[in-house]
Amino acid sequence: MKKILLRFLMLGVLVSAYSAGIACTNFLVTKGASKDGSTMISYAADSHLLYGELYYRPAADYPKGTMVKVYEWDTGKFRGEISQVEHTYSVVGNVNEHQLAIGETTYGGRSELRDTSAIVDYGSLIYLTLQRAKTAREAIKVMTELVAEYGYASSGESFSIADANEVWYMELIGKGPNNKGAVWVARMIPDGYISAHANQARITTFPKAKKNKWDDPKQTTFHSKDVISFAREMGYYDGKDEDFSFSDSYAPVGFGGARFCEMRVWAFFNDITTGMDKYWEYAKGNIEHGEHGYANNRMPLWVKPTEKVDVYTVIENMRNHLEGTELDMSKDIGAGPFGNPYRWRPLTWEVDGVEYCNERATATQQTAFSFVAQLRSWMPDPIGGINWFSVDDAATTVYVPLYCGITESPKSFTEGFGSLMDFNYDAAFWVFNLVSNYTYTRYNLIYPDVREVQQSLEKRYIKETVEMQDKLQAMYEKNPEEAIAMATKYSVETADKTTERYQRLFESLFVKYMDGNVKEKAEPKENYKYVNPNLEQPGYGEAWYRKIIEETGDQFKMKE
Repeated sequence: MKKILLRFLMLGVLVSAYSAGIACTNFLVTKGASKDGSTMISYAADSHLLYGELYYRPAADYPKGTMVKVYEWDTGKFRGEISQVEHTYSVVGNVNEHQLAIGETTYGGRSELRDTSAIVDYGSLIYLTLQRAKTAREAIKVMTELVAEYGYASSGESFSIADANEVWYMELIGKGPNNKGAVWVARMIPDGYISAHANQARITTFPKAKKNKWDDPKQTTFHSKDVISFAREMGYYDGKDEDFSFSDSYAPVGFGGARFCEMRVWAFFNDITTGMDKYWEYAKGNIEHGEHGYANNRMPLWVKPTEKVDVYTVIENMRNHLEGTELDMSKDIGAGPFGNPYRWRPLTWEVDGVEYCNERATATQQTAFSFVAQLRSWMPDPIGGINWFSVDDAATTVYVPLYCGITESPKSFTEGFGSLMDFNYDAAFWVFNLVSNYTYTRYNLIYPDVREVQQSLEKRYIKETVEMQDKLQAMYEKNPEEAIAMATKYSVETADKTTERYQRLFESLFVKYMDGNVKEKAEPKENYKYVNPNLEQPGYGEAWYRKIIEETGDQFKMKE
C-alpha cells in the first residue's frame, strides 16, 4: 500500500492547493477556549483573481418550485439550476442571521475524484447553506445532502463550520466523474480546544458511527457511510477499518502540504500553546512515513491553549509571517533591503534544474477578503454574531465589526462596487491595496506607520462592541427592529469611515515617503516665507550595503 501511495505522489495525480489559484487559512476556537465564551472561526480568501467585497444577501421568500442558478465561485461559470427553498436567511459575508459561520480551505486531494459535470462547487455550497441552515449540525446535513443530490464539482475541500455553541471541522471530496456525491468526515472540536486548517486535509483516524444522528448532542463525529469502503474500492486503502485515515487515503501529505500549508497551522498552534517544537520538522516538510504509507509525525487535529484567547488574538494570528522562527520571511535575502516579508509568485522556482520554494505564510499579499466570526450565545442572534471583516492583506488591513443581522451593506464594501479590473478610489478593496502595495516598497520604514493606525482602529472597535452589548440587548428585548437598526448604522458607518481613514493614510504615506526620502513637517520659523520639511535619507542600511560589497567587490569603491 505504501508503494501505491508513493507512486501516486510521484506521478502527480494529487491536486495540491499550493499549486492552485486559491489558498486559504482558517482558525477555529471553541467556547471554552475563548475569554468571553464566544466561538470563533477565521477565514482568509486568498486568490490572485478574486475581488475583495462583502457578499450580502437579505432574507427572502420564494414560491414552491422556484429554481436557483448556480455559478461557480472561482470562475463565474454557470453550472446549472437547483431547487430553491421557500425561505432563505439573511447572510452577511460568511455569517448568517442565526450566527452560523462557514469558512473553507482547498486541499485538492486525488485529482481523479473531481466531477466536473456536477452542479454544486465549494463556494456555492457555502453560500447556499448559509441561506438554508441555522446551526452547525444542520449546515453539515444540508451541505452533504446538496452534494449527494446535485454532485460536487470541486476538488477536495476542508470546511470550518460554527454556530454560537459548537465548532465543527469537515473534510469532503468527490467520487469522480459519473459517480454523484462525495465522501466526507465531520468532527466537532472538543470544548476548550482550538483547531486550524490551511489547504491540507487534516482528519486522520476518527470514531466510526453506524448512523448520523444529527440531533444527538452526544454524537460528535459524522461521516458518509461509504467513506472507508469507497477508499478500498479505489485502491487507496487495504487495512483495518479502525486504522483508516481520511487524509492519508484521500489527500496524503507531501512536502508542499506540510511546508506551505501545515506550517500555517503550526504557527497558530505555536503562538497559543506549548510543545509545538516537536512538530517543527514535520511543518518544514520532513515527513516520516509509517504503516500503510501514512505520515506518522503529524500534528494533532486540535490543541488546548495555555491561556484562553480573545478575538484580537485570532486577528493578530492572521498576520503571521513566521516571525521568530528560522523561516522568518523578513530576514533572508528575499526580503530585500527593507525586510519585506512577502515573495512574489510563483511559489516555486527553478535554477540550474533544481527546484526551490518561497515560504507561504498566513498573511499574504493576494488575500481578497478575510474575516473572524465572533459568535456569542448569550446574545440574541442578529446582534450576537459579529463578522470582523476586512479586505486585502491581513497584515495591513483593518478588521471592522459587521453585526450578522444588519439590513444593508457598507457602501465601500458592497458587492459590485469596483472590480478586479475596475479601479475605484472609494472602494475598500482598492484603498487598502493602495496602502499595502506602497508599504511593500519599503516595509521596515512604512509598516510601523500603518500598524499604528490599524491597531488604534481595531482596539477602539473591540472596545465599542463590548460596551454596546448591554445596550443592544436591552433594546432588542423591547424592540428587535430598533436594535437591529442601531447595529446596522454602527456597522455601516464604522466600515465606510475606516475606508475613508485609509484613504487619508495612503495620502500621508505617499507624501512622507515619496522618492526614497522620509519627510516630516517642520515647525514654522519667524521671517521665513515657508519652511522645508525635515528630511532623512536612510538609504538601504549597513547590512544590505555589505551584501553589495560582497557581490561587487571594489566596483563601487570611491577613489582617492
